[in-house]
Amino acid sequence: MTASSTRRTTAAYSRPAAVGAIAVAGALLLAGCGDQTENSDSGSSDTQSAVGAPLAEKLPQSIRDKGVIKVGSDIAYAPVEFKDDSGKTAGIDPDLADALGKQLGVRFEFENGTFDTLITGLRSKRYDIAMSAMTDTKDRQEGIDADTGKKVGEGVDFVDYFTAGVSIYTKKGDDRGIKTWSDLCGKKLVVQRGTVSEDLAKAESAKCPAGKKISMQPFDNDQQAQTRLRAGGADAGSSDFPVAAYAVKTSGGGNDFQLVGEQVEAAPYGIAVGKGNTQLRDALKAALDAVIANGEYKKILDKWGVAEGAVTEGTINGGK
Repeated sequence: MTASSTRRTTAAYSRPAAVGAIAVAGALLLAGCGDQTENSDSGSSDTQSAVGAPLAEKLPQSIRDKGVIKVGSDIAYAPVEFKDDSGKTAGIDPDLADALGKQLGVRFEFENGTFDTLITGLRSKRYDIAMSAMTDTKDRQEGIDADTGKKVGEGVDFVDYFTAGVSIYTKKGDDRGIKTWSDLCGKKLVVQRGTVSEDLAKAESAKCPAGKKISMQPFDNDQQAQTRLRAGGADAGSSDFPVAAYAVKTSGGGNDFQLVGEQVEAAPYGIAVGKGNTQLRDALKAALDAVIANGEYKKILDKWGVAEGAVTEGTINGGK
């Protein structure tokens, strides 16, 4: 999402990115669609062994015994996580999970789910963590429904590992006069359901004049939203900057979309962990700090062209 000082807030599971250009390799194709059916995939994480894993003892014994951390993720959000041409889970998050797994001596197993069900999946113990370009917000930390302001769960803890903002994009060569969020009044906007983009659009629409509210079309995943815009069914779309920039670069060979305006609401992506699971949370932070220190983190971000979103250390619950 792109705004001046707003950002994914609510129950959305957001994904922001730092200001700047994203040089994503042209050979990478925007592929794969997530759904809410069970679709387990080890991603790019090969089986790890605790032998030679310096931080294995920091994990809860139950996870060390299994050798697996189950990850809930909406695997349709390139370049953060998506299915490549071979059907394998690829992207920033799977690559980072591989690096964390080497430190912890476990395999990260990605399971596909729709974005707005991931925290519920954590609560039900379906997943050990959620790693899906999810924005760390106070509402999520405290289990607050942003729309109603009511408490709907115990919340989650986050280990923050990246910084991103939100962007608006339109069909290439046809920006419909859209440069800022206020320009969306009276326009049709496609977004992914439960994201910060949707939250920002709701907040902006409330400020629009009567009869010129934003007409929002929410979809289960970002690729469905892009398809609607591509077909002319909307005026603009919004998603996290890395995702919007990747779509602009790859969709139709770079001929389908364009970014408009500047990204807004820069905020941290966090790995979500259930409240009370502090040992796992702290082990993930230690592993993240280790891969930042040994240079693996930088290599991953450079590979995907998102180095401007880098952090210098893992932070617990840094979202506002």
